[in-house]
Parts: sequence; C-alpha cells; structure tokens
Amino acid sequence: MIKRTLGFIVVTMLLILVFSCKDEVLPKPASQLRLDYPVAKYALFSNHCPFEFEMNEDAIIKEDKKCGFSIHYPKMKATIYLTYKTVNKNIDSLLRDAQTLTYKHVIKADDILEQPYINNDNKVYGMFYRVDGNAATNAQFYATDSIKHFVTGSVYFYAKPKFDSIMPAADYIKNDMQRLMETIKWK
Repeated sequence: MIKRTLGFIVVTMLLILVFSCKDEVLPKPASQLRLDYPVAKYALFSNHCPFEFEMNEDAIIKEDKKCGFSIHYPKMKATIYLTYKTVNKNIDSLLRDAQTLTYKHVIKADDILEQPYINNDNKVYGMFYRVDGNAATNAQFYATDSIKHFVTGSVYFYAKPKFDSIMPAADYIKNDMQRLMETIKWK
C-alpha cells in the first residue's frame, strides 16, 4: 500500500511538473526597419560632354547616348537619369517639356514642391522638384544656361512606389540629386 501511495505521489508530481512548465507568452515589442546609409562622399565627374558635376562615389555611372547618363544605386535599387540637350532657340519648349514631365505625376503625388536654383557665377539656372506621395519619381530637376545647354534629371526606383517604405532611400538620393544639380559647370 505504501508503494502504491508513494508511486501515485511520484506520478502525480511528475505530471504536475510536466504540465505546469509552459512558456509564458509575451507580446512582441513594436519595431521599425532601420535603414542606415553611408555618409555621402562626392567626386567630380568630367568627360567629353559639355558639362561636369559632382556625384556620390558609391554610385555607378554609365554614359548613354548624346551625353545622357544613368547613375545607379544598386543597394537602394534606384537610378538617376540625366539627359542633355543643346539649346537652339528652343529654350521655351525645353522648359515646357521639363515642367510637363514633372506635373504628369500630379495624379499620384501628394505634393510637388518647386525650389528655384540660381548660380550666376557658373551661369546655371534651374528648378528642383520634390515629389511627395506614391508617384513614379520622387525628385526631378532641370538646369540650363539659357543659351547653349539644358540638362534634366529624375530618379526612379525599381519597385512599385510606396512612399513610406522608400522614403529613407528617396531622401538620400534627393540630396545627391540636389548636390549634382548645384555643382553643374558648363565647359
């Protein structure tokens, strides 16, 4: 009888120990994606084309045709496209085309902020556009001397636009684009 009672107590204790040791369920704390990008370092880019500019050293540049460029940011899956055109008494149509291209995004954009740029020393005049919202591009610009040269630039990401998820990368590249535009010099 003592063996039975002792066996019953041991079995009962083992069952209590086994079933009472459950992991405590705790809610996970809220977290956010952390995207850190390196501090941008800029270098002068110059070739046979009639203008030069500073660009981020981490970006990869490819010359397209007629002094157009693709500046790739592989880690951010984005590209800045630069287009060069010669001004031939057609500055009005070039300006109209650049503005039309920007305002085509007004359907998806929450806001388009215009920032004029004037550099009398280097004779560079232009407009930088910050496009907020789920538009295909988040920034565009044009720069000209109004006589010979006209450059446009825009950034595109290789992803469906979701402004809140690409905002850190978009801000980083907007700063690079603005630096690029502000350092253009005509040759």
